[in-house]
Amino acid sequence: MTDRKRARPDDYFSNWKEREALAEGMIPQVGRLSRESNVKCYIYGKSLVNRSVLEIMKDHRYVRQVEENELSEFETAPILDHLSTLVLGPAHIDVGRLAVKYFDHGAGEGLSVEQYVDQELAELIGSTSQPIEKPVDVVLYGFGRIGRLMARILIDKTDGGDSLRLRAIVVRKGSAPNDLVKRASLLRRDSVHGAFEGTIRVDEENQSIVANGNEIKVIYSNSPSSIDYTDYGIDNAFVVDNTGVWRDEEGLSQHLKSKGVSKVLLTAPGKGNLKNIVAGINCDIIEPQDRIISAASCTTNAIAPPLKALDDEFGIVSGHVETIHAYTNDQNLTDNYHKANRRGRSAGLNMVITETGAATAVGKVLPQFIGKLTGNAIRVPTPNVSMAILNLTLGRETSVEELNEYMRNIALHSPLRKQVDYSNSPEVVSSDLVGSRHACVFDAQATIVNGTQAVVYLWYDNEFGYSCQVHRLLEQMAGIKYAAYPKEG
Repeated sequence: MTDRKRARPDDYFSNWKEREALAEGMIPQVGRLSRESNVKCYIYGKSLVNRSVLEIMKDHRYVRQVEENELSEFETAPILDHLSTLVLGPAHIDVGRLAVKYFDHGAGEGLSVEQYVDQELAELIGSTSQPIEKPVDVVLYGFGRIGRLMARILIDKTDGGDSLRLRAIVVRKGSAPNDLVKRASLLRRDSVHGAFEGTIRVDEENQSIVANGNEIKVIYSNSPSSIDYTDYGIDNAFVVDNTGVWRDEEGLSQHLKSKGVSKVLLTAPGKGNLKNIVAGINCDIIEPQDRIISAASCTTNAIAPPLKALDDEFGIVSGHVETIHAYTNDQNLTDNYHKANRRGRSAGLNMVITETGAATAVGKVLPQFIGKLTGNAIRVPTPNVSMAILNLTLGRETSVEELNEYMRNIALHSPLRKQVDYSNSPEVVSSDLVGSRHACVFDAQATIVNGTQAVVYLWYDNEFGYSCQVHRLLEQMAGIKYAAYPKEG
């Protein structure tokens, strides 16, 4: 990346106002591209869709922090201005990376911004290709923590409704007469993730929740095999099972007995011969005939990407994974009976040592780690965001600087950049990572290296970050693939 350090402005306030005006002008441009052309715009992987002026400015600032170089609205605004004049096919366009690439290459070749963008997007201009032939119906079976966050993500990404469409949720009938209103209220308000971005109404007559124009049927059932989804206008649906009640092929195959279901995705570690898939890691083993797969656990999703990256570069001889995990609904609020050891003690008052299968489960995703890792977990009194500490013996000696720089490049420039984020802040704490869309966030300030011994710290939003991974997997199962620009290489 070319060094483009800016001179200090003569007047910080006037400089801010200029950049603020540019960011404000981006909002309608980004909105039109998303709504009318199904073109999603990003700044180094951070979506610009439905972002505020200040959020867009912070996204630019993020690039300066991680790339240790300048990227400002003065450089991205001309690119968005030109994109708005083009007829484009559906795509994901990283405006930030395109701007950096232009100043690194295009400007030196004497090209204008417009000429360079036209050159980079030549295959996309005028394209009529779609990411998928027809929309795929999605049903959320279970509407707990992951189910409601999956709903938020699916609604946020509905756009023109020509890819994944959330059509229904399936729950057990509650005892309250206003069950539908209560379900909608839980979607509308969240103590951890904040208010729903948009509007929600309840249609009692049609037994539906309408969120940002998406009509979501609420189906009451106690059995996954007894629903005729076609009665609700739903067909060839993908069922996302968020309950965790059935975790093997036999149990989950009950969903396939319901009319209108084509595939099932489990949001928990699968048992038996069920394929456990981590988005970005072993997606290549998904075959068209696979009708039931597992998205593994939040911890497996958090540790598999950095483990693969570190193994590729340094080799991993052995290691131990210690998970510092936020408490979950499986624990008790106050001391009470629980079938598992220690989990009966109050989740809000105690650190609780418990087991985790994540270290072993990594072997299902990355076979080279079978027998190499041990693991344990401590549940702590925080409601969300967890940490995995990897204590590794590497195949060669390294240093803190080399390892951190390698992981910075993985987070910014590798195929794993949707899975691995990078933080170099000495002040970051768990609450700062609520809402992270990555599988994990590598904390560079905490890295310890002594020859071949390395300890790395990984934050992860075990609710929302994991749900984003599930959504990526859902898109792959549906065969949804967007052209991405700028292209690699």
